[in-house]
Amino acid sequence: MLRSILLAVALMLGAAPALAQDEEDARVEWNRPAPPFTVVGNVHFVGVAGLGAWLITTPEGHILIDGGLPESAPRIIQSIRELGFEPTDVRILLNTHAHVDHAGGLAELQAVTGARIIASEGDRGALESGRHHGLTNYGTWWFPPVHVDQVIADGETIELGGVRLTAIITPGHTAGCTNWSLPVRDHDRDLNVLFFCSASIGGNRLDGNTEYPGIVADYRRTFQRLGGIKADVVLANHPEVADLFERRERQLAGDANAFVDSAALGEIVKAYHDAFEAELRRQLAEDRR
Repeated sequence: MLRSILLAVALMLGAAPALAQDEEDARVEWNRPAPPFTVVGNVHFVGVAGLGAWLITTPEGHILIDGGLPESAPRIIQSIRELGFEPTDVRILLNTHAHVDHAGGLAELQAVTGARIIASEGDRGALESGRHHGLTNYGTWWFPPVHVDQVIADGETIELGGVRLTAIITPGHTAGCTNWSLPVRDHDRDLNVLFFCSASIGGNRLDGNTEYPGIVADYRRTFQRLGGIKADVVLANHPEVADLFERRERQLAGDANAFVDSAALGEIVKAYHDAFEAELRRQLAEDRR
């Protein structure tokens, strides 16, 4: 069941809205409010119905991963407060990738929190220009630009208050797509949490992408890399990709292992890989006509 759902999601995310009304409808749907909650350990969901944002709390301040859309920022700030934390205690802002639906709220979040923004070199230009890098089937979704205070490379770590996050850069979806790996202690057990960037097509032009000519090779390296990563808990920036809200219902019903699923990442990656190969074949055939 999960595999079929994930494949449907992979195909759905491969075609981003191309018309202004489609974009507006998608943004409204994504930005519907969703109650915040603790996932495992010190990891909390503070996003909206269609977009993940993740608060990692520590005694020395907090880390926030992703900012949703520009209009998501006030909801994220409210959710942080609803969980009993102060937005001004957020010290670090991280981004999985530089698209409007995950980086759009960073500017307002930085203004409210005063936090430093850390991102990959591959997405730095996009974040600082407010424009994603590469040709797509939906044009350009602009977002408020931000200054990247620190560039992080693949395998480098960020530490705060006893928390250590490792950057795993898997380009393709964007040139600097960054997963964040975090060991977490939860209910007397050690878990590895992966904040998954994405490997969906996301409307990308795969054949003849003059702004991102290495995109196909990057995707293929990414699928191979992701296939070797082990994760006990996968948290995606679109909640449905890893069944976030269904798992939350199980958690509320008393399932302490609702979010623990060591097979989830492999299933997600396979769905995206299959969708990528199918879309690449389609684009190549279309261009030969």
